Amino acid sequence: MKYFKSLVFCFLVIPAFTISAQIHQLKEISLFEDKLQIKVPIDFEVMTEELLKIKYPLSRRPTLAYSNEKGNINVAFNLTPSPANQELIETYKNTFVKTFKSFYPSAEWKDQGIRNVNGQNVGYLELITPAADTNIYNLIFFTNLNDKLLLCTFNCSEEILPEWKSTAAEIMNSLNVKK
Repeated sequence: MKYFKSLVFCFLVIPAFTISAQIHQLKEISLFEDKLQIKVPIDFEVMTEELLKIKYPLSRRPTLAYSNEKGNINVAFNLTPSPANQELIETYKNTFVKTFKSFYPSAEWKDQGIRNVNGQNVGYLELITPAADTNIYNLIFFTNLNDKLLLCTFNCSEEILPEWKSTAAEIMNSLNVKK
């Protein structure tokens, strides 16, 4: 019996921990006239215009989004017309926190802050928000690009977050703005 319990642990429990901590294979892409390099999952493709219209309301539609085949995991980019520089990142972070707390009072906040990524200050918010049929994990990160605010998001359902959280962090940490 002791041998059987050890076998069950090795074949069922250990693989479950391994899967939840995995980082998916990523590829580097260049965006915005090669001013931005960032990694996205290797099997993600550019989201079609039809899917963009379904997933994102017109007022909040990103410039570009990458998605898995099912369309339930997304990495989106939006180079906004809002002016931005490194000194404004904290102001934007504070504004975004207030806005999200107002729009999603029941959100579960995981983290927020500013970190240096490849020599660039990057603000970020990490939270779980309610949706129609599930809760959505959102990693929103932002910085300046060409004196404009660049917004990037990674989102997936809360159910698959254990499998994707490390990958989301790796995506954010790969952000590289070329001057």
